[in-house]
Amino acid sequence: MNALSSLIVVFILAAVAWVGGEVVSLHPAFGIVVPALAGVVFVVGFAVRVVGWARVPVPFRIPTTCGQQRSLSWIKSGWLESPWTRTGVVARMALEVLLFRSLFRGTVAAITTEPVSDGHGSQDPAPGPARLVFGEQKWLWLAALAFHWSFLFVVLRHLRFFVEPTPGWVGVLGAIDGFFQVGAPAVYLTDVVLLAALAYLLIRRLTDAQVRFISLFQDYFALYLLVGLVTTGVLMRYFVRPDIIAIKQLTLGLVTLAPAVPTGVSPLFFVHLFLLSVLVAYFPFSKLVHMAGVFLSPTRNLANTNRMRRHVNPWNYPVKVHTYEEWEDEFRDKMKAAGLPVEKV
Repeated sequence: MNALSSLIVVFILAAVAWVGGEVVSLHPAFGIVVPALAGVVFVVGFAVRVVGWARVPVPFRIPTTCGQQRSLSWIKSGWLESPWTRTGVVARMALEVLLFRSLFRGTVAAITTEPVSDGHGSQDPAPGPARLVFGEQKWLWLAALAFHWSFLFVVLRHLRFFVEPTPGWVGVLGAIDGFFQVGAPAVYLTDVVLLAALAYLLIRRLTDAQVRFISLFQDYFALYLLVGLVTTGVLMRYFVRPDIIAIKQLTLGLVTLAPAVPTGVSPLFFVHLFLLSVLVAYFPFSKLVHMAGVFLSPTRNLANTNRMRRHVNPWNYPVKVHTYEEWEDEFRDKMKAAGLPVEKV
């Protein structure tokens, strides 16, 4: 139900944008007002989320570790799994951000009754007892990695629409991306990979019973928005050639705060722009904001020095204590009278 309702919502959004693209009088609303509002919502919402995370007190170090902490010299420690230096933390964060290391090592658990092999090549055909088995999710890691890197390449390639003149490295990036040219226009490898990765992530969420059970409306909504965004972009790139000059005039006007909607912009581009605006405005309030959250996660960005150093809560207030020595000084005479042992005679 969540998958269907989110799909319907995205279709409605696309239909509304198509109508906005068909009606000329609505072009300023869909070409200027909506993208500008989305940009403001993104900046403000993103800042609020990041500042909110940054202001949360972290009194204790609670790093997620997969290795032994550094403490005694005879205990083997893991400098990358459980880093105790800033260099180790940076290395762990870099592997996490660039290669999704934790997802690479992610495992999935399941109950199975499949027959158990005896270790000599033969296998009892009868079902075995129910048992817990663990497996890996390397395809999920690969699809996530392909999606994020491809999306980054696509975003960088789109800079040619927002800057004038276009930086040379953007052209080089496009040439590298389109080296697999089989015709005109060149087929960008990232377009193919991005669509394939999104298809895998969506199919996995729809077909895996366990993943589908925990999937919410917003999980499908973000995926359908991305699919719609990429699909409309591919359509304009390879099948429905829009007026690129008019589109660049529109996008340049948005980023230079001199907005204007030229004639000749196709309705399909308005759908593309509207879905992008919805995604941008939705970004700070969704799971997608993990892009910033990973840098502020104390389980990742703190060195594990729990056994190396004594960490005192910085906002602990001073507590007046009554030591045993003071207590004995106060009641020594009465303790002696009662026959109780004392430390000072």
